[in-house]
Amino acid sequence: MFVGMDVIHKDFPYEIETLDAHKNEELTEYIRGYKEEFIRVGPKKYFFQKGYLSVAADIYNFPLRSDDTFVITYPKSGTTLTQELVWLICNNLDYEKAASTILSKRFPFLEVSALVPADKLSYMNEDQKDVMKNRLLPITIKGITELPAPRFIKSHMPLSLLPPSLLDNAKVVYMTRDPRDVAVSYYHHHKLMKMMKPDKEFKPFWNYFITDNMFSAPYFGHVLEAWEKRNHPNMLFLNYEEVVKDLPAAVGRVANFFDKTLSNEQVNKLAQHLDFDNFKKNTSVNLETLQQSGVFRRDGAFIRKGQPGDWRTYFDEEMIAQADEWIKKNLRQTDFRLPN
Repeated sequence: MFVGMDVIHKDFPYEIETLDAHKNEELTEYIRGYKEEFIRVGPKKYFFQKGYLSVAADIYNFPLRSDDTFVITYPKSGTTLTQELVWLICNNLDYEKAASTILSKRFPFLEVSALVPADKLSYMNEDQKDVMKNRLLPITIKGITELPAPRFIKSHMPLSLLPPSLLDNAKVVYMTRDPRDVAVSYYHHHKLMKMMKPDKEFKPFWNYFITDNMFSAPYFGHVLEAWEKRNHPNMLFLNYEEVVKDLPAAVGRVANFFDKTLSNEQVNKLAQHLDFDNFKKNTSVNLETLQQSGVFRRDGAFIRKGQPGDWRTYFDEEMIAQADEWIKKNLRQTDFRLPN
């Protein structure tokens, strides 16, 4: 149940619904890192913390440039892999700069300053908050606006909450992933960030996920908005399972999208760079320093497994049937399909 409805700004066209106090309390008990109230936004009722409202209009009206590149995903859908792939192809395979500059500075996260406010994460000490700000939250939306060209920008926003002219003015690479694996990865991500206690089980998280009570949900609303735009010349729609199955082919597709010509040797070198075992060790992308400082749990990993189908380890028969029905229901009126 939701209470209250409003339009926050004349330059932001969507209505906001506020989650009732009982549901807020239930969610914040399960996921302790969420301290703010929850809201739903627009006709698809995208789920966020209330802090999103402080940047909603700025994101929707973000000034675009013709040489901007966006990587957009639902959270935990292969975002980091996609960012590194895109950045290297668009920056002449500059591995030296990629290694010496953390990804969050090369490819900043548009809405992170509102959605992960370090000063409001109560479990951190002051030193940890400083590390968080420097490594994960190094820039604000205003700062991204002022970056020199070309800009590379990451977002977990659905297309409808981003600038309406995005695809007419910028390149967009959208990565999707099997939602069952997304849910498992997202669950571990919350634990890694100390937003959930270690004893919290997966099944309640899954139920929140499929009932659209998780950040950026509904999952299928997010994905299908991008799928509907897949044939736009400025959109490249990728599938995580297909990318990791054949990295050289994925490198080729992304290079073609950006009108870059790579030799076979360059393609294979980049594929090796992105291979999971190598990628997991890459300190410019794996947020290792956040674990070393105690911001993240030491017994987890930001780049965890990356293995398609890992969800089978977590799902009982009831959850498998539940997932099958949920997927079938949401794909009934679309030609989008999950990979086999």
